[in-house]
Amino acid sequence: MTVRRVMPVVQSDAMQGNRDFYGLLGFEEVMDLGWIMTLASPSTPAAQVSFMTGDRTAPVTPDMSVEVDDVDAAYAVMRDSGAEIVHPLRDEEWGVRRFFVRDPNGRVVNVLSHR
Repeated sequence: MTVRRVMPVVQSDAMQGNRDFYGLLGFEEVMDLGWIMTLASPSTPAAQVSFMTGDRTAPVTPDMSVEVDDVDAAYAVMRDSGAEIVHPLRDEEWGVRRFFVRDPNGRVVNVLSHR
């Protein structure tokens, strides 16, 4: 299993303010679903930050996202380790397959792969 990127997820209702502020640092919008917006560096596209009003299909808002090349393998490893699965493995309508797991600090991690 390979990690492709790690991205903080900030819970916020100030989408335009975040777009403007982080735009000053060179970030550009790469996704906006209304409830989640992702900004990325044009020169380093894996350098990203997401802002979320609340997760539309999960019970909690994650603290970070980790994109892996094989989310099914990551899910099996986490499940078999006894880690707390907060949101089950599922396909989402916006083109990702994901699950949420709680880390030892109590933070919720969204683990995903693009389909």
